[in-house]
Amino acid sequence: MNLLRLSWKNIRHNPLGTLLSVALFALGIGLMVFLFLVQKQLDDNFKKNLAGIDLVVGAKGSPLQMILSSMYHIDAPTGNISLGAARPYMNPKHPFIKTAIPLSMGDSYRQYRIVGTTQDFIYLYDAGLAEGKIWQYNMEATIGANVARELGMKIGDTFSSSHGFADDEHAAHDHTEFKVVGILAPTGAVIDQLILTTTQSFWLVHEHAPADEEHHDHDHAHHDHNHAPTMPPNLLDEPEEKEITSLLLQFKGRNFQALNLGRNINEKTDMQAASPAIEINRLYSLMGTGEQVLRMLAIVIIFVSGLSIFISLFSSLRERQYELSLMRVMGAGRGKLFALIILEGLLLAIIGYIIGLFLGHFAMQIMASTMEDAYKYSFSAWEFLPVEWWLLIGALLIGFIASVIPAIRAASMDVALIMSE
Repeated sequence: MNLLRLSWKNIRHNPLGTLLSVALFALGIGLMVFLFLVQKQLDDNFKKNLAGIDLVVGAKGSPLQMILSSMYHIDAPTGNISLGAARPYMNPKHPFIKTAIPLSMGDSYRQYRIVGTTQDFIYLYDAGLAEGKIWQYNMEATIGANVARELGMKIGDTFSSSHGFADDEHAAHDHTEFKVVGILAPTGAVIDQLILTTTQSFWLVHEHAPADEEHHDHDHAHHDHNHAPTMPPNLLDEPEEKEITSLLLQFKGRNFQALNLGRNINEKTDMQAASPAIEINRLYSLMGTGEQVLRMLAIVIIFVSGLSIFISLFSSLRERQYELSLMRVMGAGRGKLFALIILEGLLLAIIGYIIGLFLGHFAMQIMASTMEDAYKYSFSAWEFLPVEWWLLIGALLIGFIASVIPAIRAASMDVALIMSE
């Protein structure tokens, strides 16, 4: 009988000890795999959506909240800023600023956020068109790939926005309609989840005139939109009291004045500026503590499972002394007995590793749907990471270490003494 089949038979001979060792091992490995998957995918999503932005300028409040709402579209904005206050940073001749992209936010359609902005926003994410065209006129919308797919929207469809980010029919702006003119190709970035339009469309939706005048304006807007769509003027030519939510800035270079721009805005204006990279690192350090605790817990579980494998093999030796001695009498050398016990330890570790791997990815699958509902980001549960190979090597090492002492003990048994007993 070959060693592998014999090892498997011995493992099955002690089901309770085997089950405990494998369950602990699988739990530790599963937790590690899950943590690696979550960290990798959050990392990827955060990095992908930094989009080369150096500074975000918006209303005073929590800088992290402003970054999350303006860059990642997963929080409420901190408020609005006037066009007059933002205009100096939107000047194309600004000595330090290469690109300034205005964002107007606060409305949504079936929980997908509507963003009033300029066409420069698309180039941040290297997004291309799948079909149709990029919005140009007021009340035109170009939608992200996920919006089109999830809501089944196509070119020519019309819809009304709702105030806020919840799907609330009482908050709908029924007096205005957007028309889908383009659908973007998938990028894997946050732009896939957005509905994009002109900044002026955002203002049009929120300008409530008196009832009869509003009715007339409403008809006029429809007439304009359907027959002679209005091309909005440059934002630099709009009245100063108009409002936007935030500005995304890219610098021309990393010189001293550019790096001091954020501090100057915070100290000398009613607005706040925050660096996405700094705020996201701060968020990581907040999340990092909990992650470290879980990782330590996983390591402790794996260590305890190694101990459990050792105890299981060591205690089964006493019951199997006679059987092992018989193998020696029938010609098996000390090396063969040593290899047999080592193989048992390795088999337990491999079974635990395979179950743990499945558990980790399955937990991510369950979490992915919850996280996608909450953040509208895509998370993949069945992406296998290079680190999982290292976990396999670690698992085999633990299985080997746990079985070394029982293996030495088995190889050095006094056959004559055991047989005489």
